[in-house]
Amino acid sequence: MPLTRSIIVTETRRWIGTPYRHQASLKGVGCDCLGLVRGIWRAVIGEEPERAPPYAPDWAEAASGEPLADAAARHLVAIDREAFQEGDVLLFRWRANLPAKHAAIVTAPDLMVHAHDGAAVAEVAIAPWWRRRLAYAFRFPGVE
Repeated sequence: MPLTRSIIVTETRRWIGTPYRHQASLKGVGCDCLGLVRGIWRAVIGEEPERAPPYAPDWAEAASGEPLADAAARHLVAIDREAFQEGDVLLFRWRANLPAKHAAIVTAPDLMVHAHDGAAVAEVAIAPWWRRRLAYAFRFPGVE
């Protein structure tokens, strides 16, 4: 069966309400933002192509370069960050001088699902606050 945006969005919304758990990636049990993307990959594509190494909550503050974006570029298809559509993965940076650290999946032209520390996975508006912090956009491989 071909991978469609609808399949990705449907699976992503099934994760809503999953509690935030650092480094976890189990629907209904716990996940962080990377774990959400990893879980969607497993559900719609299959086995993960690479294991995420252990990481501290403040990993981006100590990182050099763009480790999250580099990992995404190894397995996802980079797109213009303003050209995102439903089912695409967005990466955000909290501050201009820091690497991208947060991931979300687009579920509608103005909505995304993400896991945020201290909260459950939720669908939220891609409000101006988020748009100002948008650093990268990627598409899952094979999306039709």
